[in-house]
Amino acid sequence: MTRNWSLIVLALLVTVPALVLREGGGHPPDEGAGLYAAVFGIAILGGAFLLTWAAEVAELDISQGLALSFLALVAVLPEYAVDLYFASMAATHPEYTAYATANMTGANRLLIGIAWPLIVLLHWFKSRRRELRLPTSRAVELFFLTAATVYSFVIPFKGTLSLFDTVVLVGMFVAYMWRIARTESHEPDLVGPACAIAALGPARRRAVVAAFFVFAAAVILSSAEPFAEALVHIGRRRGIDEFLLVQWLAPLASEAPEVVIACILTLKGDAQAGMGAMVSSKLNQWTLLVGTLPLVYSVALGHPGVMHLDARQAEEILLTSAQSLFAVAVLSNLRLNLLEAAVLAVLFSVQLVLPSPDIRYAFAVLYLALAGAILVRQRKDLRHFLRLGFGRTQDH
Repeated sequence: MTRNWSLIVLALLVTVPALVLREGGGHPPDEGAGLYAAVFGIAILGGAFLLTWAAEVAELDISQGLALSFLALVAVLPEYAVDLYFASMAATHPEYTAYATANMTGANRLLIGIAWPLIVLLHWFKSRRRELRLPTSRAVELFFLTAATVYSFVIPFKGTLSLFDTVVLVGMFVAYMWRIARTESHEPDLVGPACAIAALGPARRRAVVAAFFVFAAAVILSSAEPFAEALVHIGRRRGIDEFLLVQWLAPLASEAPEVVIACILTLKGDAQAGMGAMVSSKLNQWTLLVGTLPLVYSVALGHPGVMHLDARQAEEILLTSAQSLFAVAVLSNLRLNLLEAAVLAVLFSVQLVLPSPDIRYAFAVLYLALAGAILVRQRKDLRHFLRLGFGRTQDH
């Protein structure tokens, strides 16, 4: 228990340098942008851990439907904070549209290409089982993830992110929350610092959870701007592609807490919960996060607006959509084995180190071909999965 509280104190302490710098202005100097990126990135990481622990414990004290809606919003806050800044800046600086799409596509592809295979690998390490089976209740997330993925192909072909996309994608998220609220609730499986907080008396526990929510949200939101600007600054001064820096470095800080907790659950023997958390995170980002970008852009613009995508941004979204379709095709039988996880990881890794338009299109086509082959082979599983996702589910 002492170790858990030490982790909480550490998460609090790593936010202090960012708060001090923020009070001093928070803008990266010509020299030292790397240090700024590290300080504010670590602060986002610390705040995200606090937010995740508090969100887990909050499930003990609020109704299931409210918990699901609230926790889904909390889950995307670290990632959303950075993208919110980029989307709002795009209203006056159009080049920031590229950074918004970079951050969004990077976060989504990291989850499928790294986090999902990692959970399967840890499951094998813990149990020596080569296949991870998901409960039928997870068909709900996969059903809505499939719907969002199918719609996402429209975006690169029309070349814009608009308020119409907001209505469709956020509408899917709302429909998902309404659907999932009807499923049977379960007592949360708390681990690590969340377990330590839960052991407090009800009044103290609620006070700590509320304080962590407020403090972590303040840290994340105040650190998003200087962190994002520091990454852009580093790229411009050192001749590094800013798009790639924003696409892969920014999501690492925001995604790490969720992935770490999912890994801990898996190593404790609850791989279903760990993988379920990763699937839910992908759905939240592919609907709520993407859907809010044009909304934030329009608010910053002062009137309804459209975020225009250049060729690279359209390619990145197309590749992300194709990867997502391949992933849901693989999971259409509610199982993911070591070979499938390895394919997800290898395909992601290869396209990551070869960032060119031809490679992006080639991998998009490859993902689509593999998805088509799997869906044909598993067409009976697909029909069963769609019925489960749309109807009532019951775990076996």
